Amino acid sequence: MKKTLTLTAGIIGVAAVLDLIFGVFEKPKEIRKINVSGECLTSVPKDRTAITLRVTTLDKNAAVSMKKATEKIAAITEYLKTIDVKMQTTEFNSYEKTEWNHELQKSENLGIETRIAIEVSAKNPEIIEGVLNKFAGESDVYTENLRMFTSSETMKPALDKCLSVALDDARARANALVAGDKLKAGKLLSVSYDNISYNERPFANYRLMAAKATGAAMEESFDAGGSIVGKDTEITVSVSATFEIK
Repeated sequence: MKKTLTLTAGIIGVAAVLDLIFGVFEKPKEIRKINVSGECLTSVPKDRTAITLRVTTLDKNAAVSMKKATEKIAAITEYLKTIDVKMQTTEFNSYEKTEWNHELQKSENLGIETRIAIEVSAKNPEIIEGVLNKFAGESDVYTENLRMFTSSETMKPALDKCLSVALDDARARANALVAGDKLKAGKLLSVSYDNISYNERPFANYRLMAAKATGAAMEESFDAGGSIVGKDTEITVSVSATFEIK
C-alpha cells in the first residue's frame, strides 16, 4: 500500500514538472500592437440633376380631390416617359385641410387636399431645366428642391478608393509613431469605419431662389450661359486600425 502511494505521488510529481516545463515553452508570445486613426478627404463630381414636381389639389369631395391629383400626375409622368429621366414617387397623401379664421376665432374646414410628389433626375442638367420650364406656373403643379447630386454608381468606387487611402494613412501614422524605436507597423489586426460623411449642397426652392436670391447666390447655381452647375460632393472618411508592431 505504501509502495503504491509512493509510486502514484512520484508519477504526479513528474507530470507536474513536465507540465511546468512545457507550459513555459508553449506560453504564447504577447503581441505588441498599436491603434491609430486614418483619414481621407476627396471630392466626386455631381453627375445628376434633380427636381421635385408636386401636384396639390383641393376639393370638398375627397374622391374628386384624389381624381384631380392622380389625373394630373398621370399626364406629367406620360410626358416624362418620353425623355431621358429617372423618376420615383416621394409623396402620396390625402388629408383634411383646415385654416384658422381670425374673425370667427375658429378653425374652418377647407376641404380635402391631395398631394402627390415625384422626384425627377437626369444626367443632363438641360433636361431638368426643360422639365422645370415646362411645368413651372402650371395650375396645381409646383416645382421644388432643384439640386445636383452624385449618383451611387459614381459614389461607390470613389468611396472604396477613399477607404483604402484612409487605411494607408493609418499605417503611415503607425510607422511614424514607432519609427523612433526602429520598429514598424506589421500585420493589420483589425479595422473599423469611424465616420463617413458627405457634403451635398441642395439648391433652394427654385421659385424662392428666382424671386429673392442675390446676384452672388444666382451665380453660384448657374454659369454664365444660364445652365445649372454644382460644386463637387465632398467625402470625408475616418478609420480606426490596429497593427502588429514588428
